[in-house]
Amino acid sequence: MGVAVRTWLSAVLMVGALAACATPPDPSDPDAVADYKAANDPLEPTNRVIYEINDGLDVVILRPLALAYRNVVPAPAQQGVRNVLDNLASPVVLANDMMQGKPKRAGDTFMRLIVNTTLGVGGLFDPATGMGWPKHSSDFGMTLAVWGAGEGPYLFLPVFGPSNPRDALGRGADMAMDPFTWIGKGRTVEALGYARTGANAVDTRSRFLDDVDRMRAQALDPYATLRSLYRQNRQSTIDAVIADDRGTAKAAPAPR
Repeated sequence: MGVAVRTWLSAVLMVGALAACATPPDPSDPDAVADYKAANDPLEPTNRVIYEINDGLDVVILRPLALAYRNVVPAPAQQGVRNVLDNLASPVVLANDMMQGKPKRAGDTFMRLIVNTTLGVGGLFDPATGMGWPKHSSDFGMTLAVWGAGEGPYLFLPVFGPSNPRDALGRGADMAMDPFTWIGKGRTVEALGYARTGANAVDTRSRFLDDVDRMRAQALDPYATLRSLYRQNRQSTIDAVIADDRGTAKAAPAPR
């Protein structure tokens, strides 16, 4: 079992072990009931504890690493790292594009994988974008949403952060599909897995340094703000995938 899969399973099991439910509001207070339902966060006490732990680890470990990475590593090198990480993720993106029934998106991903792996020197460069095959994200949580699965209650997972049961299941499936999970065993493969996971974490965190700092400084309740932003952005991304009907057969108009 790959490093990432073990980490994900540990995170999910920790949430299950710590689960505690928020007390529903008095039904006689319709505004409170509406807010409770809109938040969709029945495990809020547990989620907030995990958020505080994650936030503390971020302040002590991940943020300093991301700040040093942004300040020390030249921007072109950072972009090269990001390109390689995106290219390594392409097989999982492609699998989900196909499962979502999105042939144009799948074609874009396939061409990106071929072009960037060859002309892009193993993914270090991204000539595919300039050739008309832009990058997009796709994961099994999105696939489940396209298939009609609901998100379920909000979750805050150790290490991974904002999620929900659908996306947590999707993350586990993506890890299982990732070639790094099953291409081989041994210290070299494990070391590459750790390096990839660490680079992904630091690179992603570096892109959101200013946004997170601003949220911490300005938001009255950073936890609630992060929850709202995650749910809105996630739904917007899923809506865009569902609406993308390029390359799909359109139903003929009904006869009048």
